[in-house]
This record gives sequence, C-alpha cells and structure tokens, in this order.
Amino acid sequence: MKLKRPMNDELELNLTPLIDCLLFLIIFFLLSTTFAKTGKLQITLPQADATVPAAKKKPLEVSVDGRGSYAVNGDILADNSPEALRAAIVAKAGESREQPLIISADGQAPHQSVVSIMDIAGQLGFRQIGIGTQKAATP
Repeated sequence: MKLKRPMNDELELNLTPLIDCLLFLIIFFLLSTTFAKTGKLQITLPQADATVPAAKKKPLEVSVDGRGSYAVNGDILADNSPEALRAAIVAKAGESREQPLIISADGQAPHQSVVSIMDIAGQLGFRQIGIGTQKAATP
C-alpha cells in the first residue's frame, strides 16, 4: 500500500491587519493628545534703578615667583614662611575681607606655594579668590 506523505504548507504571515491596527493606534493617540504651550515660563522680571554702584575695592594681589618667594601688592617678603605671608596679608588688607584676592603665580612656581596662599586666604575669611592669568600669544 502506497501512503501519501503529508504536505507541509508554507506558513504565511499577513502583515496587513497588523499595519491597520498600528495606523488606528497612531490616529487615536494623535487625536487624543492635547497640545499645550508649556514652553514659556511666566516670570516677572525685577525692575532696575539708575543708581551707580559703589566703586569696587582694589584687589589684594599676592605674587609667587618661580622659586616660591612671595610678594603682597608688590612688596617682597623677606621670609617665605606661611606665618610671614599671613602677617603681610593681614597688614595690607586690614579688617576688610570683602575685597578680592588675586593670586599671580609664575608658571614654574611650586604648587605648594599657591596652595598655601589659598589656604591662608580661606582661613582669614576671603571669599573672592582669583588666579591671575595672561593671554596666550597667538602664533
């Protein structure tokens, strides 16, 4: 007796209903979404008066050369110890700690010297500490 082999039907995947469902979902979400203008913040800006600001205080400049020697406002210190630097800064600044303190360090200055100036300035209460730079030469 001769038996027929079962025929394997190739499986077909019909994508048309899937695409229809996706299009219906997209249309539904587009119609149900509200478009509100939330890009702008509603703020009230402050008013400015025409008064001239007070004159800025002259900054206190502490310099360090390549060997680690200090100078406060151009006056070179005889001793390079942190105690002498603290005394010189207190003498130049007086009681004022609101003036800016500018650190001008040579490119070859020891890092510890710059850190010492920043540490002493922070301990004395200076809040505006800056590092002086110069513009690079353009080739």
